[in-house]
Amino acid sequence: MSDENEPTTEQVGSARDDARAKLATMQKKQSRQQRRGGLVIGVVIAALVLALAGGGAWLIKRDKDQQSAGGDIGQIKTYNNLGREHVTTKVKYPQNPPVGGNHNAAWANCGVYDKVVPNEHAVHSLEHGAVWITYKPGALSTADLNRLKGKARSQDYILMSQDKTQSTPIVMTAWGKQMHLNSAKDPKIDSFLKDFVQGPQTQEPGASCSGAYDPNTGQTGGGM
Repeated sequence: MSDENEPTTEQVGSARDDARAKLATMQKKQSRQQRRGGLVIGVVIAALVLALAGGGAWLIKRDKDQQSAGGDIGQIKTYNNLGREHVTTKVKYPQNPPVGGNHNAAWANCGVYDKVVPNEHAVHSLEHGAVWITYKPGALSTADLNRLKGKARSQDYILMSQDKTQSTPIVMTAWGKQMHLNSAKDPKIDSFLKDFVQGPQTQEPGASCSGAYDPNTGQTGGGM
């Protein structure tokens, strides 16, 4: 005699089908989660690869920039046969910053400027025996920038300004002479100033470095 509470064959089969369906649903859900997890991991890996590639490209660019500086850091490079004509147009100089060449008739007044000074005016100042100190904005600490400004204000015939495109934090330039540096604490700065402010490279000894083009106003004075 069968028990009324005992499941029938049909009930057992239905229960098994339900169990299989639930198991299949769970497996599909688990598979989707695994795919999502794999996708997330793939995205993270791709991001890391791109970051590493970008870092490598930056290092390569930095090395190329330093090589294009015209020699080793801290070494003075000499340039000869530079033009000296007065022009009224922009000049494409082969060096950055330029070390000489054709230039505007108005020299830039020597002094310290928190801005870019037009190359054509600055080059005329070099012809008069000035040393041009340029710095890359954001590349120096406030203390180092102030130290550099102090040196620039210490004597006449020094022009200091920004150069956003130069390859090193600091560049020291005189007519036909140039040195790239990384630190305002470098003692070679003082040596460069001693050797080239109104130094033997000066094309017009005694010529003025004031009373002409004012980088702050963009106007030319009457001292030419």
